[in-house]
Amino acid sequence: MAVVTGAGRGIGRAIAEALGAAGAHVVAAARSASEVEAAAAGINAAGGAATAIRADVASEGEVDALFAQVRDRLGRLDVLVNNAGIGLYGPLMDFGTADFDRLVAVNLRGTFLCCRQAMRMMVPRRSGYIINISSVVGFKGYVNQAAYTATKHGVMGLTKSLALEAQPHNIRVSVILPGGVDTEMAAKSRPDLDRSVLMKPQDVAQAVMFLLSLSDRAAVDEICIRRRMSAPF
Repeated sequence: MAVVTGAGRGIGRAIAEALGAAGAHVVAAARSASEVEAAAAGINAAGGAATAIRADVASEGEVDALFAQVRDRLGRLDVLVNNAGIGLYGPLMDFGTADFDRLVAVNLRGTFLCCRQAMRMMVPRRSGYIINISSVVGFKGYVNQAAYTATKHGVMGLTKSLALEAQPHNIRVSVILPGGVDTEMAAKSRPDLDRSVLMKPQDVAQAVMFLLSLSDRAAVDEICIRRRMSAPF
């Protein structure tokens, strides 16, 4: 049983579809009810099993309700993919405090809230895998992306510490750092790029499936994934 946040479109939807095709019951979660319902319907139509739950990861109450439904309706949690995220950009000296707070609330606090709930379900069963989706900006910076970059660095720190906390409970925690992926967020952050040269959301989904294919003897801390040749970033 897998929960994917930000599953209504882009990378999250591709991950949810890949998990569904592999036989997992997928709980697709996102802020937009129409998008997440469409994602779940597509998985079900393709022969998989999916449940749509509208949830804003920036809201502690909605995150708690999401995982309560998972617990009550499905009884277990094997995989959590923290993909939900937003991008807001601009020069730091002009960047609004409210926009900074919103970035932190969704990208970092939301990941924290979902990880906390996942651990509470996984630890008693001594089993599970948490995969956080960061970004290439989790280890480098770009002009006009200071606030966004700060949140993705935060996701990296959270992941590294949680991996150590989870290890004694037989729970694995990894992070994927994609470079340029052809999504709406990439188009907004780098309008100068030719989207045809970017990776596709399915490339990130394949990285998730690779992690889940590993034996219990193996653990991967992080995967950096970029376009194979002449990556624009």
